[in-house]
Amino acid sequence: MLDAAVKALNQMLSPPFRAVLLKSMGLAVVLLIVVAIGLHRLIAWLSSSGGAWVEGTLGSGVEIPLTIALWILTIVAALGLVVGAIFLMPAATAMVAGVFADEIAELAERTYPADPVGTPVSIPRALVEGIKFALVSVGVYVCAVPFLFVAGLGVLIFFFATAYLQGRQYFELAAMRFHPAAEAKALRKAHKGTVFAAGMLIAAFVSIPIVNLATPLFGTAFMVHVHKRLHGAQRERLADRR
Repeated sequence: MLDAAVKALNQMLSPPFRAVLLKSMGLAVVLLIVVAIGLHRLIAWLSSSGGAWVEGTLGSGVEIPLTIALWILTIVAALGLVVGAIFLMPAATAMVAGVFADEIAELAERTYPADPVGTPVSIPRALVEGIKFALVSVGVYVCAVPFLFVAGLGVLIFFFATAYLQGRQYFELAAMRFHPAAEAKALRKAHKGTVFAAGMLIAAFVSIPIVNLATPLFGTAFMVHVHKRLHGAQRERLADRR
């Protein structure tokens, strides 16, 4: 697995990958800016007239949940741009991966000249997967925020949740180029320990400021190599049984 990670890191700076690297990083920055502006305006609205409007619309029974939600949003805002970007980065890169996954995966697959390249995942399917993982990521990370001040428990929740989500997304995007979606998910579940361990390396990568803008490139290329090895080992076992 470490060999696959090193291979992906080396490929990131190679000439064929550079154009995709710049495009994916640019899109990630744009998404972060848009989300940051949206969150700032949402917090400002909720802190002023929004809270009263929500309580008046839904009734006094939402006062406590609304107070908790405002408290969480206030903490997120107080954490500042850098920490906020760390929390938003996995979600932003998940959406970027949905756009550039096939382009990155094909470049990585061409380093295996004896094997054919995969079939591109349809753009709608890739975007749906990216948006789905982005929304789930945001939900998990928001839930982790209150635990940030409990002996670092929130940091651990954030890291392991990122490892699971990122490992799952990038592996399935790589596998779906060679298998139907159901088979790709089954292959991921059959090797869930390996995929989670690989996800931990992606989670470590995505936690590095600035560098994490290249997460879609690293995550996709890395999981292409992981999938090649797992699928190759599976084929060898089937051949031995025959």
